[in-house]
Amino acid sequence: MSQRDKLIEMNRRDFLHIGLMGATSTLMGGNALAEAVQEYAEKAPFTFPPPVYRTLGRTGLKVSVVGFGAMLTPEPEVIRVAFEHGVNYVNTSRKYMAGKNEEIVGKALQGFRHKVFVATKIQTELNTKEAIIKDVEASLKALGTDYIDIIQLDANADKERIFRAEPREAFTLLKKQGKIRFCGAAVHKNPTDVVNAVAADPSRFFDTILVSYNFKSGKELTDAITRAAETGLGIIAMKSQVGGYATTALGGLSPHQAALKWVLNNPHIALAIPGMKDLVELKENIAVMGVPLRAADQRTLRIYGAAVQPYYCHLCGSCEEGCPRGVEISTVNRSLMYAQGYRNPELAGATYRELPASATAATCLDCSACTARCINGLDISAKMAQARQLWG
Repeated sequence: MSQRDKLIEMNRRDFLHIGLMGATSTLMGGNALAEAVQEYAEKAPFTFPPPVYRTLGRTGLKVSVVGFGAMLTPEPEVIRVAFEHGVNYVNTSRKYMAGKNEEIVGKALQGFRHKVFVATKIQTELNTKEAIIKDVEASLKALGTDYIDIIQLDANADKERIFRAEPREAFTLLKKQGKIRFCGAAVHKNPTDVVNAVAADPSRFFDTILVSYNFKSGKELTDAITRAAETGLGIIAMKSQVGGYATTALGGLSPHQAALKWVLNNPHIALAIPGMKDLVELKENIAVMGVPLRAADQRTLRIYGAAVQPYYCHLCGSCEEGCPRGVEISTVNRSLMYAQGYRNPELAGATYRELPASATAATCLDCSACTARCINGLDISAKMAQARQLWG
């Protein structure tokens, strides 16, 4: 029997030891083990762990620490398997798959609606009370439900946008009508300032905030999350996998469990919502519930973090102050992450096309040299050139 065949024959306890404890320096030595672990993950029997729950801030909702990010999920059956094993939170959006994602989630919810908390987001471009209400009612229809647990302001929220009157008026009316239960904000860009602003809002209008947070996040964001949680804001983490970029730095082993455990190691994070396309990804993510972050995980993250440093954007937005053309560099880079990390060209293109023409990378052609600077060392000019190559 070959070394690889022997590895595939390893018993389930050894496999879980590898999957849950993280890749040690010994495991990183060759691709044979990585390939065997992947094949085992796809074919071996899997025992779902007991679910772990935390309280989602002042909502009082008891949510599974691993929620279901449905953005990339093409089949309702995968989501239903998660529901069957204690995952009780699902995140979608009106814009995902041009509205089809909510329909997929709606099919998965059949028979589970009373057990699952549903969160969705309004579309970015909506700016009137009437349009927002119409959008939420379209979500209700697509989801096949008469209420949404958490309606979220779109993920382009910034310090000014979260205080706009129109979404608040629409959400307030919808809450009175019983069509939504709680209000949330979502943020990709400059998350530290937005989290602080939501937490400091004396009206306490938003009950939750969905924020990009991962092992590459700085201390400032972690501190902001702590302050926000202490005010009763429910904190939900997205982008926990640092873009999911493929790399050979780990010999083919996945860093995703270690990355997810890092996020959940913060007690102020109520849950994370990693995107899950299939059962392999579901099993990988759900297996971390109740498992502590260990030294081996930290080593894995150091290696993975160094590997993705040349192209991972922290979405802090600080570079945009140096752009005289007003290019939304963070959103352009997020689009590139969807294309290169998530390997989802449809989502990447749709995100890029949300930008006004004046804020796309095409505007950079008028500049003789890029004056924007990344505090983390990204080559912004090169990134903008990649965007133009993909989307013109």
